[in-house]
Amino acid sequence: MFKGLKASLLIGSALTMSGAAYADISDIEERIAALEAMVEDLKAELAEERADVEEAIVRLDKVEQATPTDRVFATNTGFMVGDTTFKLAGFIDVDAHATTLSDGQIGSNSIARDFYIPGATPIGGDDTTFTDITAQASRFAVTAQKPVGENTVTGYLELDFLGSAQGNELVSSSFSPRLRRAYIDYKGWRVGQEWSTFQNTSAIPESASFLVLSDGMVFVRQAQIRYTRGNWQFAVENPNTTSLNIGSRDENLLPDVVARYNLKGDFGNVSFAAIGRQLRADLGTTEEETFGYGLSVAGRVNVGEKDDIRFNLTAGEGLGRYIGLAASRATALDPSGDLEAIPSYGGLIAWRHPFGETARFNLGYSGLFIDNPDYLGGGATSSVQSAYGAVLWDIAPKVTLGTELLFGQRELESGADGSITRFTFSTKYAF
Repeated sequence: MFKGLKASLLIGSALTMSGAAYADISDIEERIAALEAMVEDLKAELAEERADVEEAIVRLDKVEQATPTDRVFATNTGFMVGDTTFKLAGFIDVDAHATTLSDGQIGSNSIARDFYIPGATPIGGDDTTFTDITAQASRFAVTAQKPVGENTVTGYLELDFLGSAQGNELVSSSFSPRLRRAYIDYKGWRVGQEWSTFQNTSAIPESASFLVLSDGMVFVRQAQIRYTRGNWQFAVENPNTTSLNIGSRDENLLPDVVARYNLKGDFGNVSFAAIGRQLRADLGTTEEETFGYGLSVAGRVNVGEKDDIRFNLTAGEGLGRYIGLAASRATALDPSGDLEAIPSYGGLIAWRHPFGETARFNLGYSGLFIDNPDYLGGGATSSVQSAYGAVLWDIAPKVTLGTELLFGQRELESGADGSITRFTFSTKYAF
């Protein structure tokens, strides 16, 4: 404002001087020159003011760029403690199951009451029907990230309450948490308890219950050391030898070894995995061992605009617990006292079809087929199969309701079989 007044006074002064000296041409020229000098002074002051404004803008930009990351994490994706960023996640999951078994009962404290375990389907009893309502599948996870030079070290811990060894349904249902996953990531290395590298988790079908189609699915979480470079993954994982006639053995000397190659693109993803296993039993007077192996291809492939197909095909000898939630065993001790790897093969396929604004329909089949040795008789499981259909819809952001109908069948080498039919209604809120 003062500079505008100054300019007005200067101009007014110049006009006054020019009006008083019309007769003196030389005086007019002098005064015009003085006026031009004043105008140049004004231009210089305006230029200086503009430079000050631009400098202030630059300083504001620098301040904005230097905003601490803890402000971003605190409002959007986590919170800071020192130089470590913590993020919390999980979900509340309440499932109601109505289950019918054709041939027997499942114990009230069994984890098979909470989700489908193919090898737990009873055979040879009376038909039973029961209802369970549980929130044990609810889950909590925390991630911690800390910069180390130009790299980042990440820790991850995940818990739920399924299969709790503490608590019952009598009064408080006070179930204890269990460890699902716990690992550390640094520069391509992952060390800790995690999904087996032999498993492609994107192939797991969407369902209203905790897990479906597990018959032919590779599904294992265990301690391991994994290295990832580009599309390749290599791992050594915790070993364990299961047997049909000498029990589960934990006497391995060598870890299970896994190699996997991943392909990803607009089509979805497909993985190719191979596993090698030492299968060993220390029987006191003798030590027996053999080796097992397996090959697997799995993934999720996009179909059309929104649909996808999820699949898993696996075959090998001595796979045992890696497939079908341990519906098969890896070995058997033959009559001559040698340890023998048991062949098996299986797979799953599931179709996911979104419809409406937030709903989707899922349909799938899964099976596992086992070539047990004849000397074991007819009591070993020869196959497990299941099929399911599920409808899920989001009634609000991150709030999902689901209904599901599952049918499963387990058959023994003798030809005897039993079946399970389960209807599930679920409510889940993810955070």
